[in-house]
Amino acid sequence: MLAFLKNHPFAVEAYFERSLVLTFAIPKEQLEGLIPPCLTLDTFNDQWAFVAVAMVQTKGLRPKGFPRFMGNDFFLIGYRVFVRYHTNAGKNLRGLYILKSETDKKRMEIMGNIFTHYNYTTTDISQTEQAGTVEITSIQSGFNVRLDQAEEAPLPPQSPFSDWKEARRYAGPLPFTFTYNPATQEVLIIEGVRQNWTPKPVQVLDYHFSFLDSLQLENPVLANAFVIRDIPYLWKKGKIEKWEK
Repeated sequence: MLAFLKNHPFAVEAYFERSLVLTFAIPKEQLEGLIPPCLTLDTFNDQWAFVAVAMVQTKGLRPKGFPRFMGNDFFLIGYRVFVRYHTNAGKNLRGLYILKSETDKKRMEIMGNIFTHYNYTTTDISQTEQAGTVEITSIQSGFNVRLDQAEEAPLPPQSPFSDWKEARRYAGPLPFTFTYNPATQEVLIIEGVRQNWTPKPVQVLDYHFSFLDSLQLENPVLANAFVIRDIPYLWKKGKIEKWEK
């Protein structure tokens, strides 16, 4: 029964007040060992693979159909690899493979770990805004991000992308999230549905993520950073299929 519950057994809806995603480009060889064999890296120019750090302020997160007052407000942090999965029906799906998930509420950690495989932990989150900048910090998790709220944002100086249009193809979250069970060789596919999705480029003034350091990646490059605001979001009920090698 517990194994069934972790497979995202019902649809979930929420409202994203703000979703900030920083995407880091890494030579693909460094990430190949971090994903299961059923997935392939979603690469750029057959050279770069990508890890996204998503920081999302959600409101009213609840099972689909439940009244909004029964929802909960959480801050969510996810570290994810951009990947592709070829279904048994021949479809080529772009999505994300989760490396680590964090939240600011113990309730979300407990419920998230009952109904997903995302292995949530609880951490501290501090958000401040002053003089045209936004700063998001976690002492426990060892990360800090400082943003310029100006209307015009340049691409990060070492980005592999030539312009923001090209960079937007790698602006998370992507439509699908994948989990793999090696014991059963089954792939869990969760589809996200969003409305009015217009990522806005944002300039990152400073950042540090201890979790990225722990992966021992060589010189990850900040490739892009986008923010979206005020977006209804829905995660569909999970679907499982046997991986055919």
